[in-house]
Amino acid sequence: MSDASKIALVTGASRGLGAALAELLAADGWHILAVARTTGALEELDDRIRKAGGTATLAPMDINQPEPMVKMAEAIASRWGGLDLWAHTAIHAAPLSPAGHVDAKDFQKSVDLNVVATRGLITLFEPLLRARKGTALFFEDERAGQKFFGSYGATKAAQIALARSWQAENQAIGPRVVVARPGPMPTATRARFFPGEDRAPLSPCRTEAQRILAELV
Repeated sequence: MSDASKIALVTGASRGLGAALAELLAADGWHILAVARTTGALEELDDRIRKAGGTATLAPMDINQPEPMVKMAEAIASRWGGLDLWAHTAIHAAPLSPAGHVDAKDFQKSVDLNVVATRGLITLFEPLLRARKGTALFFEDERAGQKFFGSYGATKAAQIALARSWQAENQAIGPRVVVARPGPMPTATRARFFPGEDRAPLSPCRTEAQRILAELV
């Protein structure tokens, strides 16, 4: 890998849309920094990327842990001087529940990963993205306010509100912040929400990743 390669950091890269984005970018010559908690799934992603001729650096870590993320940001700055793209697909999907019965622990997990961790990553990655005139990519969801989606919907909406504020603040100086809306995909997260759903009409993750990346140009 050349140090001149475009550098894409994908948080939540082990499966679903994150993995699809990582594979497509790697095939286009980007070096992928793949972050996820599941080591085995990251290794499988790396195998697919390398088989297609791409390159990746695996970072099996929990974005809820600030210290490892700080060290990673420092390593990125030292090695590449910044980031060209950060795609944030990591999410905690709490079980569906009436709002009056939301489990406190599940709700706190949603707040911690979907909102608190995202705030920390924005702080860490803003200078890295600005250094290479990069782009931060977030993914909104229509579930906010729907019945039984109180925990997921509220924290996902908060995450996107934070991203949109960041977007508005940095229009003149960067980094560019993009909020995309993927179509319904046959992901593990969706399967938890809609068990038994006919997945045939759903758009493959790769198809949605291709569309979103095409719209970034």
